Amino acid sequence: MDQLTVLEKTGPNYRLLELAGVFDAYNLTEVSEKVYNYIKETNVVLDMDKIISMDSAGTGVVLACINDGLEFGTKVFIMNPSDAAHHALERTGFYDTFFIIHSVTEVSDA
Repeated sequence: MDQLTVLEKTGPNYRLLELAGVFDAYNLTEVSEKVYNYIKETNVVLDMDKIISMDSAGTGVVLACINDGLEFGTKVFIMNPSDAAHHALERTGFYDTFFIIHSVTEVSDA
């Protein structure tokens, strides 16, 4: 099982989760639980710059988190997706619907 590290930071209108490593079915629980807890109250930024691999389970979590945000009136932003993350998200067929950003300064209140 490959590792995924999650570092957390707090901003004025968001919670940042810096993801590094492999985002797959074996380690997605930590991310989904954190996002679900934070998305109720604030925007969530998933920094995917250091994702080296991402499977369909990982993309499923991202889609579910986005739907949760819609329910709570907040947003999930994808920041700087690595090539692996970009390709995984693109395979969903919904890439244009993701909120892709390059800096946390692009986060706006939902």
